Formats: sequence, C-alpha cells, structure tokens
Amino acid sequence: QEQMVESGGGLVQPGGSLRLSCAGSGFRFDDYSIGWFRQAPGKTREAVVCISSDDRLAYYGDAVKDRFSIWVDAAKNSLGLRMKDLKADDTDVYYCAEAESCPVLTSEPTYWGKGTQVTVST
Repeated sequence: QEQMVESGGGLVQPGGSLRLSCAGSGFRFDDYSIGWFRQAPGKTREAVVCISSDDRLAYYGDAVKDRFSIWVDAAKNSLGLRMKDLKADDTDVYYCAEAESCPVLTSEPTYWGKGTQVTVST
C-alpha cells in the first residue's frame, strides 16, 4: 500500500516563505527517484526538484533554483520542500512523487500524492 501525503500548503504573500512536507508509506524512498512537481488546473506538470536514484543529487528546475531546497528523512520516509522568496508564478498545487528516474518524474511517476495548494498573493 504505497501512499504519499502532502501537507503544509497555504496562502503566503510574495517574498514570503513556506515549508511543505510529504509523508510516504509502503515503500522506501531510497529505491526511487523522488521529488516534487507542481501543476495548475488545465496546465501541464512542471518538475520542481528531483533527487536522482542514479547519482543521489538533487536537480532543480530553473524557475526555483536558489529559492527552493529539498530535504529527505529516509528513516521516517518523509520528504520536504523549503520555499523562500515566493512569487506569484509559484502558485500551484504541489505534489510529491516517485519515479524510476528523474526525467520521467512528471510524465511517468510511479506514485504521487493528492497535492497541497500553494497560493502566493497579497
């Protein structure tokens, strides 16, 4: 019973910060490429960050590089995303996800959660 549950979303003003978390169960994070993607209604998925199962490095999307950072607690099967200097364009539903490799995190995820809404607005 693989499951991923996101939390921590909410309303934040531009320039603010927010921390998201993801609780996983039924699988080991270490066995997959894991990370976050975001998606607005009617739009395609955008990769935010992915930790590769091949080299264990974190790869960030250009739009969030230097502003977001990922953390993983393998012992607790938890995953998080620290977000700072948030912009209106960051408004999206954020999903934690796993995949066989980072290039397919958005197109062919093995599993993902229901998402948590992040809204950046005054």
